Amino acid sequence: MSDPAKAATTYNRVGVGDPAPWFRQSCSNNPNFTFSTVGGRYIVLGFFVTGADDASQALLKAVDANRDLFDDQRMSFFGVTTDPEDQSLGRVRENLPGIRHFWDFDGSVSGTYGAIPVNSEGRKVRAQRFCLVLDPALRVMAKFPMTRGETDFSALFDYLKALPPVDRYAGFEIPSPILVLPNVFEPELCRRLIETYETEGGVESGFMREVDGKTVRIEDHNHKRRRDCTITDPDLIAAIQARIHRRVGTEIKKVYSFSATRMERYIVGCYAAEDNAHFRAHRDNTTTGTAHRRFAVSINLNSDFAGGEVSFPEYGSRSYKAPPGGAVIFPCALLHAVSKVTEGRRYAFLPFLYDEEAARIREENARFLEGGSSYRAGRPNAA
Repeated sequence: MSDPAKAATTYNRVGVGDPAPWFRQSCSNNPNFTFSTVGGRYIVLGFFVTGADDASQALLKAVDANRDLFDDQRMSFFGVTTDPEDQSLGRVRENLPGIRHFWDFDGSVSGTYGAIPVNSEGRKVRAQRFCLVLDPALRVMAKFPMTRGETDFSALFDYLKALPPVDRYAGFEIPSPILVLPNVFEPELCRRLIETYETEGGVESGFMREVDGKTVRIEDHNHKRRRDCTITDPDLIAAIQARIHRRVGTEIKKVYSFSATRMERYIVGCYAAEDNAHFRAHRDNTTTGTAHRRFAVSINLNSDFAGGEVSFPEYGSRSYKAPPGGAVIFPCALLHAVSKVTEGRRYAFLPFLYDEEAARIREENARFLEGGSSYRAGRPNAA
């Protein structure tokens, strides 16, 4: 019978060119930090495991000495420690903006990235310490191993200082993998939708987050501020469905080889300057209750506003403002943000599209959504 204590030690491998695995973990500034939202800048992940030895302290001192690199705009540093005393004794501290640490006391992040074995099961094992540099799309650009007793991290910081501007991290600007379609809605339909909002009013929409195994609605005005009005008029819904089917579904099929057959939610959203309305970088399908969403559609209904543009940080800082009746269409997995509206009000029709396979996922996952029964009771969603 094999001895578990002598079991082979297995490390995950995350190398140059690989996508960095996403995770949620307690961070020095957020007890439930969602790593997938940090795209759009260079990221340095420092797996030093414990701040108790000379090499780790040398790395942290080098980070502090070069803290002008870490501004949360061009670049951020995230240390990763598995040692609880780094937090309790204050050996490791954040320095905002730009320098944070993950409290990876369960080893889940370190194991995923290969800093500790995936099958350690409480055994004393050798850590593999290193720094990873990620591009703005959260793919590994470079790996710098840390050796015991190392005090010179000049190679790492020389590399970081030589990186090109964020928008040209691949050597040139990368276009966002999105569709922009003018003339999806006619001016008359745009006006009718705006009038519906103005007549019925809007309510705070919030956003979805995973909490204790449930997908729950959260309101946090630092993250998102928008008011929504749900369309209930059957004739108006039919008019919307016909245009989405003919003018959006066909283009998604052509470009992405995806047949959208269903549509979730019929809402007019209002980003108002008086509310400082905006939506920070996020993805639309990262909770159990939203995993069925495949494509997001953002159709502007007016143009007399400033700000409120949609951007895709993983592909640069360029932002998009479709003309009235025009749509910006993109996969729900893309990181995207809506800039603050500084003048006027931006009105937009904002559905999600999916297919029959995703509909089964939606039905199956409804039990994880807070208020799951009302979630099932939505109108038939033919696109």
